[in-house]
Amino acid sequence: MNWIPLLSTAFGAVIGVAATLLADRMRARSNRQEEDQALRRQLYGDYLAALSLTRHNLRTSSRSSSASPEERARMALDSFKEGGVYQARYQVSLVAHERVVEASTSAFNALRSLRDLVEAGGGSHGDPRYRAAQDEWAACFTTLRQSMRRDLGN
Repeated sequence: MNWIPLLSTAFGAVIGVAATLLADRMRARSNRQEEDQALRRQLYGDYLAALSLTRHNLRTSSRSSSASPEERARMALDSFKEGGVYQARYQVSLVAHERVVEASTSAFNALRSLRDLVEAGGGSHGDPRYRAAQDEWAACFTTLRQSMRRDLGN
């Protein structure tokens, strides 16, 4: 009996199976990376939307000249609840790269400082302290968006 044809057939089968398994593994890894990126893109968009909504609500409370200081303080506090910024921030912190989390924290803290200023009664729209806090927020928000884009490869 000649073993060479049998061995070459077995060797060919092993190579074929190994190539198929390798291709499947590479395809699965690629799909997982695409799914991870899609998840991050969705969470980043949700977080930016929550920050923007919260900022909009803070701006509304700072411009409310007819409201008493107590009402403006309540509106400032409510803006964080209504915007959903806390929940979105925690979700991003679970999946984001460390530099995105750092930028996220800076933007969140700048927005919270703006809220604290409005809540304390010194955050009317024309107040120079408000303008400085607004500029700090805008810079942090820009940095956050840039970090997210880099993380997503854009």
